Amino acid sequence: MNRLINFLFLVVLLAVSGHVVAQTKTNPPNIILVIGDDISYDDIGCYGNGKVRTPNIDRLSERGIRFNNMYVTSSSCSPSRTSLLTGRYPHNTGAAELHEPLPAHLTFFPELLQKAGYYTALAGKWHEGPETARAYDRMEVGRKRNGEGGEKQWMDVLDTAHASGKPFFLWLAAIDAHRPWSADSQFHVLHDPEQDVEVPATLWDDGETRGDLASYYNEIGRLDSYVGKIVQNLRKKKILDNTVIIFMADNGRPFPGSKTRLQDRGLKVPFVVCWPEQVDQSCVTEALCSGVDVGPTLLDIAGVTPTPDMQGRSFVSVLKKPSSSFRNYVFSEHNWHDFEAYERAVRTKDYLYVYNGRPKLDNGGSLDVRNTPSYRSLERLIGSGKLTELQREPFLKPRQREEFYVMATDSVQVRNEIGNPTYAHQIDRLRDILHRWQRETGDTEPEVLTHRIAKPDGKFRKVKGEMPGASCDATHNHNKGPF
Repeated sequence: MNRLINFLFLVVLLAVSGHVVAQTKTNPPNIILVIGDDISYDDIGCYGNGKVRTPNIDRLSERGIRFNNMYVTSSSCSPSRTSLLTGRYPHNTGAAELHEPLPAHLTFFPELLQKAGYYTALAGKWHEGPETARAYDRMEVGRKRNGEGGEKQWMDVLDTAHASGKPFFLWLAAIDAHRPWSADSQFHVLHDPEQDVEVPATLWDDGETRGDLASYYNEIGRLDSYVGKIVQNLRKKKILDNTVIIFMADNGRPFPGSKTRLQDRGLKVPFVVCWPEQVDQSCVTEALCSGVDVGPTLLDIAGVTPTPDMQGRSFVSVLKKPSSSFRNYVFSEHNWHDFEAYERAVRTKDYLYVYNGRPKLDNGGSLDVRNTPSYRSLERLIGSGKLTELQREPFLKPRQREEFYVMATDSVQVRNEIGNPTYAHQIDRLRDILHRWQRETGDTEPEVLTHRIAKPDGKFRKVKGEMPGASCDATHNHNKGPF
């Protein structure tokens, strides 16, 4: 009799387990990835900025988990996004420089979702090349289709995705808050330059800079309003609880000392995940994560196995247990973005080490950073003795070949401790880790990089050089490097 009871119990248990698995397979979550353009982590309300108005992103954080240590692989738009799309470092994508197309042989994580039965769509900014089109059932790209902020088609794409009857993945890429600004005249929530901005330590506090920052905040506010519209649309369709919403940015703010820099102000981005059915509310994690991990994580959420060519790893374990640790290191790179560059960085929770292969060149930022009121305010004061060391830094030439920063005593990363015997061991260790990462992943430092030369009319033209990693066939190197 006992054997019969045990047998029947086992049958019931297996039946229930099978039902749960069947539910998971037949009702996988929808996934929406919202990517802001050129937004630093501390320019969002839930990250401690008390001036910028981001109520909808803040509510996502309240209903989900906020990552305090998410680092992208490049502080430059397209290289950062190629890492998100492929789960690979920029030099391993063949598109390490700005506006380079991805090669056909790479795997794009949305196409794996597509093959697993997802409807996939993209709307907004896109400059990763024609091969990526195969990963989407629908693409709505460019300002003409998506408006100045890049969000115009988002609701229509969401409606189409829901009507497909399939679980869906949406890559919603805003043009906000990329320069030039347009929200000042088109958006109803405006920030007052005197009252509603926080001036970062990298910038000079004057009227021009404050006006520049207010326009930047307005762009962020417009993006936030569309995040709110997404949530309302999902709630109306009664699919909000079964939809994973991720908000992040591709790199730091488009201001001097941030965009194209390998310090936190260029690489550390907001990253919020709202997944009501699986993630507890109002959680914060200090786990160290990289942009290469985003694709594998979204695949894991959908129950899809990443391909071996993806160098990142899933951090679903952090979503389930925010107190858990993840990476020991994150790696980043700075290659051509309007100017010749070769910089590499490795970051731990405690230290940042940066290698600069072109110390004779300054890093005042990309052209859209240099042609700004904020940059001109700093430029006017060079030699006046009024600028701090951090504010003078964009104009410094030559620069040091190596930089090392200690987070416990220098969170803004202005005091270079290279040469300080107190940190000799830590410097040697991170230098070795960075060299190991370069060696294992096939990173190279070409003698002739892409650069600019002056033309007779005073303008400049781009001269194509060798892509980092090309001589080692890095696009076929799948080594993950140190973790």
